[in-house]
Amino acid sequence: MSEIKCKVASITPLTEVVQKVELTPESPVEFKAGQYAMVVMGEKDMRPFSIANAAFDNSRIELHIGAEPGNSYAGEVLERMRADGEITVNVGNGNAFLQSNGLPMVLIAGGTGFSYTYSILQEHLNSGDKTPLTLYWGGKHAADLYLADKLTELAETNEHFTFVPVVEFACDEWKGRTGWVHHAVMADHADFANIQVYVAGRFEMAKVVRDDFTQRGLKVENLFGDAFAFI
Repeated sequence: MSEIKCKVASITPLTEVVQKVELTPESPVEFKAGQYAMVVMGEKDMRPFSIANAAFDNSRIELHIGAEPGNSYAGEVLERMRADGEITVNVGNGNAFLQSNGLPMVLIAGGTGFSYTYSILQEHLNSGDKTPLTLYWGGKHAADLYLADKLTELAETNEHFTFVPVVEFACDEWKGRTGWVHHAVMADHADFANIQVYVAGRFEMAKVVRDDFTQRGLKVENLFGDAFAFI
């Protein structure tokens, strides 16, 4: 992969621990929706982050970086960006990108794994393809679903898109689904034989999704997630 130097256009908070990073590359970049960028921190130190913008929107690179206290892996990246005002990345990494084969799509995101699914969602909505797509986004608290209002608006204006927010620890005001996000998906689908599934989140979640969904007919070739290269 070729390395691309980018200006750091902005770093703005999405939550108390998640930052939205806007990078401006020297020229438009080529990648597929669902692929990730490697941030170059050193010759042998490259750190992956999902690209949140769609592939057609390729004059910029948007990252959602979760850096809770104690997470030096992500925190050091943000510190470098703030200090230098620029960063080197390479893009077009990963094989879990959008596959348009006509099957209804289920996207499952845990936490900032949402950025992976957001790229795929935007690409799909822009394509004019009316294949049904449902995005399940799980977080510990409602505030963790930082673009829930935007997704609700998109669902209201696109008949083939459904958004299902899922909160693990709900407050009294919460009116949506509760519990683990993959349980919400299983409650809605008894059979995955003719569905594509895209998943991004903790490796433990990805493994459970693979184990549980394949038992309900999901074909391995219709399951996508960068985690599956490692588990």
